[in-house]
Amino acid sequence: MTSSFLLLTFAICKLIIAVGLNVGPSELLRIGAIDVDGHFTVHPSDLASVSSDFGMLKSPEEPLAVLHPSSAEDVARLVRTAYGSATAFPVSARGHGHSINGQAAAGRNGVVVEMNHGVTGTPKPLVRPDEMYVDVWGGELWVDVLKKTLEHGLAPKSWTDYLYLTVGGTLSNAGISGQAFHHGPQISNVLELDVVTVGKGEVMRCSEEENTRLFHGVLGGLGQFGIITRARISLEPAPQRVRWIRVLYSSFKVFTEDQEYLISMHGQLKFDYVEGFVIVDEGLVNNWRSSFFSPRNPVKISSVSSNGSVLYCLEITKNYHDSDSEIVDQEVEILMKKLNFIPTSVFTTDLQYVDFLDRVHKAELKLRSKNLWEVPHPWLNLFVPKSRISDFDKGVFKGILGNKTSGPILIYPMNKDK
Repeated sequence: MTSSFLLLTFAICKLIIAVGLNVGPSELLRIGAIDVDGHFTVHPSDLASVSSDFGMLKSPEEPLAVLHPSSAEDVARLVRTAYGSATAFPVSARGHGHSINGQAAAGRNGVVVEMNHGVTGTPKPLVRPDEMYVDVWGGELWVDVLKKTLEHGLAPKSWTDYLYLTVGGTLSNAGISGQAFHHGPQISNVLELDVVTVGKGEVMRCSEEENTRLFHGVLGGLGQFGIITRARISLEPAPQRVRWIRVLYSSFKVFTEDQEYLISMHGQLKFDYVEGFVIVDEGLVNNWRSSFFSPRNPVKISSVSSNGSVLYCLEITKNYHDSDSEIVDQEVEILMKKLNFIPTSVFTTDLQYVDFLDRVHKAELKLRSKNLWEVPHPWLNLFVPKSRISDFDKGVFKGILGNKTSGPILIYPMNKDK
């Protein structure tokens, strides 16, 4: 199975790039040599806000300045200036800052391009219902893309668990969640990109038919080939509601067999989302992803697990419309009969489609209220081949971890052909 983050704001008024002015970054920014429609800032609060990231594992380093672009050309002008400067300086594109090891930072001599929260003039999402796609600025949050497309009864096909991330950020990685077994990750649902290339700062359009190598290099390319300024995302009709189900397993072998069976199904009679997670601590309600379980009825590992140590939770959903409530009952019943979970461990809820997609944000708000969000977030994503996943369970879930963590441990399969 393939487990499978002095107060000064200056406006620039002179375009000196074209005449080839070569200066160091400090002087360049001081004299305001880059003509942009957005704006640069060196306000201490702005510099501080881009000096760290979600991981909070590295000491913050404030950049020389922050660019708030209003167009792809603003980004290109900065990159071209960095490329042509006698003293090269780093440029880093930052979305929502959810890199883990400081990748969104530019360092003390660099400039951060704040793609998120663009100034007036940043392109707004443009939905084309007739063509079933939406064009979005690279710094647009996925949650705002969802809101805009839902106005037309449409939605992107593939998601991440957390929606307060930028389009350009997740497309520079992969964008994986429980829909990826069927639709592929988010990078598999992109029709076209506008990219500011690394180095020369050219604004280039790319797709499967045009500049194909750049298209595939940028998607999942970790920002090494270019900065995504526009993405054309494929859409599908949006469901109204979601049947959200969680069931528990004490056997890892049975758990993974059921997951693999679910992602092998084709046609209409299948679940729309398949994920899962590992529980190595004493109680489910203490895990931030376990708000699904009622605190009034806590489930203890010892009450359902034969070994009293590790449980595995399968998380599945079925999308539907209000008019199909009786049909979804029948379909879920048929699908559940094929699974071998602990019979007394079925937890089910129905909710609006948008509420399901935005579920992690609600947990974030709870943690923020307790000052438990702005803390270090060590995080690791791995693809593990099916042939070794059982060894991983024995060595990590039942070995290294013991019962020493209550953080989320997600595990779910993906089809390699997606």
